[in-house]
Amino acid sequence: MIYKTILVDDEPLAISRLKRLLSAFDDVFEIIDSASNGEEALQKIESLKPDLIFLDIEMPLLNGFELLEQLEYMPKVIFSTAFDQYAIQAFEENSLDYLLKPVEKDRLAKTVEKLRSLEKQQQGMDTEALTRLLTQVNQKKTIHSITVKKGDKILFIPLTDIAYFHAEDKYVFLNAQDGMQYLTNYTITALDQKLPDEFIRISRSAIIHTHFIESMEKTFNGKFMISLKDIKKTKLESGSSYGDNIKGLMEV
Repeated sequence: MIYKTILVDDEPLAISRLKRLLSAFDDVFEIIDSASNGEEALQKIESLKPDLIFLDIEMPLLNGFELLEQLEYMPKVIFSTAFDQYAIQAFEENSLDYLLKPVEKDRLAKTVEKLRSLEKQQQGMDTEALTRLLTQVNQKKTIHSITVKKGDKILFIPLTDIAYFHAEDKYVFLNAQDGMQYLTNYTITALDQKLPDEFIRISRSAIIHTHFIESMEKTFNGKFMISLKDIKKTKLESGSSYGDNIKGLMEV
């Protein structure tokens, strides 16, 4: 069987590398398209209905898991990511393959063997297995840092150093207490689910670390102006629909 395949990754070099590696298996994969973010991938998968996708996990707009949750048409999925904090055991237990970047030819050959062994067993994605996987990886775990990319490096920013996150247009930034700012691959919603309780969402576009709150001032329509103790003395306004949560947390 030749699998009509879409490559989903926000890094052009990763797409190019994967295309080159997959060309050695042209009797298995037919690359019909690629996508550089979750929203683009959602449209192309629903339209082109590929047999299989190679899916990066950390991407802007929609991450890999958020993309899968929104799909109506479900192809086979092979995850590929530079981040290894996800539970590899969960992927293996649910009959999904997981490639750690940079993908190597020998490891890809094992993926091909696995696909061939599954051809007689199933022609589509095991949606029950996927549901179990999403449940496992989306459970709030104890985390101590957030990973961000800086050039070719992956930095681990301790939660204790993070003052707040904010969204601008389609991007979400991590703001450290020392004034440094980093682009993340998370959505605000994904961070809201991932972060521990000392982080609270104060608006559609901002999450703050409560340990850095210096003061609050009530403004209007149930909103608050929140002053932080970071080096920039940042001030953020809450959304009106988040006022009750803030008042409850701060006992106002």
